[in-house]
Amino acid sequence: MQFGMFMEFATRVGGSEAEAFREGLALAEAADAWGLDAAWLAEFHFVPDRSVLSSPITLAAAIAGRTRRIRIGFAVYVLPLSHPIRIAEEIATLDHVSGGRVDLGIGRSGFTWFYEGYAVPYSESQGRFDEAVEVLRRAFGGRRFSFEGEHYRVRDALLCPAPRQRPHPPFRMAATRGETFPRVGTAGLPIFVGLRGDSLDELAAQLATYREAWREVDHPGSPSAFLRLPVHAAATGDGAREEARDTLVHYFKRQSELVAGDAARRGDPPDSPRYATAARLATLDYDDILENRAIVGSAAEIAGRVEELRDILGIDGVVAELNPGGLLDEATTLESLRILAREVKPAFGDGREDPIQ
Repeated sequence: MQFGMFMEFATRVGGSEAEAFREGLALAEAADAWGLDAAWLAEFHFVPDRSVLSSPITLAAAIAGRTRRIRIGFAVYVLPLSHPIRIAEEIATLDHVSGGRVDLGIGRSGFTWFYEGYAVPYSESQGRFDEAVEVLRRAFGGRRFSFEGEHYRVRDALLCPAPRQRPHPPFRMAATRGETFPRVGTAGLPIFVGLRGDSLDELAAQLATYREAWREVDHPGSPSAFLRLPVHAAATGDGAREEARDTLVHYFKRQSELVAGDAARRGDPPDSPRYATAARLATLDYDDILENRAIVGSAAEIAGRVEELRDILGIDGVVAELNPGGLLDEATTLESLRILAREVKPAFGDGREDPIQ
């Protein structure tokens, strides 16, 4: 079982952008010192009241220079917003700078305003994503190549530098909608999943379609699923639940508003799946959040819940969203991280490998 953390470099109410960068980098350094497996960087655009993480590749390089062992992942790199050759060059360079500690999480994001800001039609996102993945695969193949697609064209290119990890940094693809799960399995990629509008039973069923598609193509190895969800740890279970209340309630309320706003931008009908998800999130009470959409408690309680989720979902990694609503102070967030890394993770063995030398 691998334990990582999801990083947004969140902005606080009344706080500065400089403080958001300082706090995020300090959290990454602490995670490395305490033995967490990975730091996974989000990608956000045009949401100054939530995050300053619009350039994850830049912050990944900064983290690489401040840490020694922790793996540095992208959750996710929004492929359709950049040329895939540029992405390949950046990732290969980071792989060298970090000593072979890069994981490339990929996706296309469901937030249409990202695309509006870049003047990229969201209707092209799937086509651009599919072409970008193909270009990345060819670029990391180590040979000169050309590519002719509807959205991207490559002429006689040879990636330089070649990545340090061979054949390339591990890919992991995000899936949030039912039709995406078998697509990821057919592609033979590890998967990222989350608990937003879906129940545990729904997510388990979707993961079953992912694994079935993987088996049908007869990919080598075993499918891998990492679960991203809010986590908060404290010395006692009651203390953790009290500390986390405001930040978790705010987080899911904000998620509901974001999903509903995106549905409105798309012109979705009132009975669409997105509006249904927004409505479910808006009506969550704290007990339901604790039971179905977050892990909150003492070290022992968190370890027990991770075991339950591993049995239900077949996951082999947890990506913890620490302080997802941004309302916990820095010291409380750091203590939650320390408990996760030092007291919960050791119960599951060492999920991290040494960097490639």
